[in-house]
Amino acid sequence: MRESRNATASSDTSSNPTGLSAVTVRTRVTVPLHFGDDCTVTADLATFHHLADGQEHVAVILGEPAAGRPPLVRLHSECLTGDVFGSARCDCGPQLREAVERIADRGGVLLYLRQEGRGIGLYNKLDAYALQDEGLDTYEANAALGLPEDARDYTAAAQMLAALGIFEVDLLSNNPDKAAQLRTLGLTVTQHVPTGVFTTAHNVRYLRTKAIRTQHTLPLTELTAG
Repeated sequence: MRESRNATASSDTSSNPTGLSAVTVRTRVTVPLHFGDDCTVTADLATFHHLADGQEHVAVILGEPAAGRPPLVRLHSECLTGDVFGSARCDCGPQLREAVERIADRGGVLLYLRQEGRGIGLYNKLDAYALQDEGLDTYEANAALGLPEDARDYTAAAQMLAALGIFEVDLLSNNPDKAAQLRTLGLTVTQHVPTGVFTTAHNVRYLRTKAIRTQHTLPLTELTAG
């Protein structure tokens, strides 16, 4: 994950079969991070040139993995309501907090991706919430708005990892589509590591729907609809 690795990876196209080396690191700066529960870590935040979707995604680089071990990586989609305001309608905020701590302990990268509402945007996500209040599930609500169930494309995520010299990862995620897309883009996902399960009275139906509809690795026995 050091800059020297990035330079080597960018110049060696044979190690980059998907042609991801067009993306380069724009800025890398050290930022102390502090969470409300007194968790404090120091991270390097990296920005990038020439990402495929033109969005301002950020890599949060936390520690160094042990020699011979892939970095622990999370692809975290931006969630203003959960990450910033602590919404209990999803599990995004707790997942973000957990990921930062686990990656800092192990060494790896959290990619903070500008994909609000599974890629449909903040306003559409809140429109979908209103439809969920009328009885639709999270995927049905997107469809009722004429939007994809999940509009996320992880090409930019693969480009960011390649720019950091990372082509093999242990992926911290419950979503099998993330691993599938990274593999299609030429990266190696050595291990699929599930996150914790963060249920509230307001998100249990949402989590259960993800487990049933899109095969997220969440234990159904813990996600009763009560």
